[in-house]
Amino acid sequence: MSDYTLAAGLAKLQILSRSARGEYDENVGEDIDDFTVAGGGHSSRRTEITSHQLRISNALKSFLVHNDVVSNRDAVLDSEGLSPTLEALLDKPHIEVPAELTDRSHPLPEYFISSSHNTYLLGHQLQGKSSASAYESTLLTGARCVEIDAWDNSENADEPKVTHGYTLVSNIPFREVCEAIRDVIDKETAESVDKQGYRAAPIVLSLENHCGAHGQIRLVEIMMEVWGHRLLSKAIREKGHREQASEDEQVRLDELGSKIVLIVEYFFPSTEDSSDEDSSDSSDSEDEEVKEARAAYKARKKAVKNGGIIPELAALGVYAQSVKPRDNSWFESKLNEGPHHHLINISETGLQELLPAANVNISRHNAQHLMRVFPKGTRISSKNLEQVPFWGVGAQICAMNWQTFGGSMQLNEAMFSGTEGFVLKPAALRAGGSGQLNTGRRKKLRLHVAGASDVPVPDGRDPEDIKPYVTCSLVHPDDISGKHQKRKTKHYRQHKLGFLHKGENPPPTDPLWDDELEWEYDDNELIFLRIFIKDDISFAENPIYAVTAVRLLYVAPGWSFIRLLDLGGHETKCSLLVKFDFEDI
Repeated sequence: MSDYTLAAGLAKLQILSRSARGEYDENVGEDIDDFTVAGGGHSSRRTEITSHQLRISNALKSFLVHNDVVSNRDAVLDSEGLSPTLEALLDKPHIEVPAELTDRSHPLPEYFISSSHNTYLLGHQLQGKSSASAYESTLLTGARCVEIDAWDNSENADEPKVTHGYTLVSNIPFREVCEAIRDVIDKETAESVDKQGYRAAPIVLSLENHCGAHGQIRLVEIMMEVWGHRLLSKAIREKGHREQASEDEQVRLDELGSKIVLIVEYFFPSTEDSSDEDSSDSSDSEDEEVKEARAAYKARKKAVKNGGIIPELAALGVYAQSVKPRDNSWFESKLNEGPHHHLINISETGLQELLPAANVNISRHNAQHLMRVFPKGTRISSKNLEQVPFWGVGAQICAMNWQTFGGSMQLNEAMFSGTEGFVLKPAALRAGGSGQLNTGRRKKLRLHVAGASDVPVPDGRDPEDIKPYVTCSLVHPDDISGKHQKRKTKHYRQHKLGFLHKGENPPPTDPLWDDELEWEYDDNELIFLRIFIKDDISFAENPIYAVTAVRLLYVAPGWSFIRLLDLGGHETKCSLLVKFDFEDI
């Protein structure tokens, strides 16, 4: 046996053993880094790979001719080159975001917002590293809501720090984070153009305060000093206008310009809020170190609450004051003793317990007021909540762990792709809507999968040995359990004795499937399709080589090439030729 054959065999065994250990979970991604372009919706505006650097295999060119998409002349068969017609087809976006969904004339609670949780963290939630650069990369990939955990600094009381309290996470100066956010705002303002997806937009900042009175004063002073006019520090409309007259009147998104809009915590005056952490946010499987850290965190949080939020900081929560609900009054009737512009801050487990029984009431509440849903505390490895059911009840801010490009981040990219991070909610979830997202109609999706070019193959895997196939999951807001309808093509395998095979016989990295996948579902506007190219190695789990996700409402008609990403959210040179067809049942 040659050294090459032995190495290839060992590599294959390694892939199989990884699969057996469950490392190819479709919801798990790789670490996001400085070269990541996807996650918050901006991958389409940060394209490094142009159509001139992409290929269309000869097999796909023949397919396009056979299906009357291009002429024989434009296909330039048996040539590696691309005609202007083929280049235009490669450049054609596979989505078309309706312009009304990025119209900013509606009240702020009527938008979904691309959102990040524990933005300062790189990697693990308890052992990772804090970095101000994380704010830059998160905002530039499309996030519009970021989070800061501010703590007193025992080494310098005048310079609060940002960290994940009582963990092994490092800390950074609060001032440094403010400077990073300021620099992004200035960059976006300078580069903004009046074009859908490229305009400057507000940044909503969730400030998690752990500072005492002096530290809070310093937070206010540093924000005023560093951000200046960029910070929204008073109401857009003067007192006496209808915004103050009725709780039903909310600030419009276009009135916020590209300001920093602060979310400040609010504590109920009459009773102590005991719902800071859901009981399900701890686990028997946690080691003692984690349990002790969590207990210390709660004790410190309680001490901060008892001290309250100072008036100077509270005043900066102009349009969003965060409360953790004590009961169900916020969606059953009216939030008792709450602030005017309250934001319900609730964990994923706390909200899941209310669904689907309270869907309509929660949707109607969220048509008027903001909601932020954050990951449960046991997601210490930076895995993510599954946000589509929460979007389905109008939750504007689903805070994502931006550290890995897993399934939920892929869906986040799909929701906000081609936008500035704010997407208008369906009419049923806006003021005056029914709260019922489903239309009552049944729909059929037929996805015609033609083939792909340049499937990326990891080191150690022989490109001639792969058996690629496409598998897709339909993600519906009603899928609270996380179980989705899956379909897959047959796997592609090149005929080694090509002279005995009629028709195209491309290599495995340029597979041709010419297959159709079908789904039936209850129609609504928040349905997504996740698409994977995998390698069929005959085990329960197969390695994922390329991914994408698309909101069905956005898909462009006709044949389109979708440029696929790797599991770290980087661009690849792989493109997948597909066509979406819909029909009423």
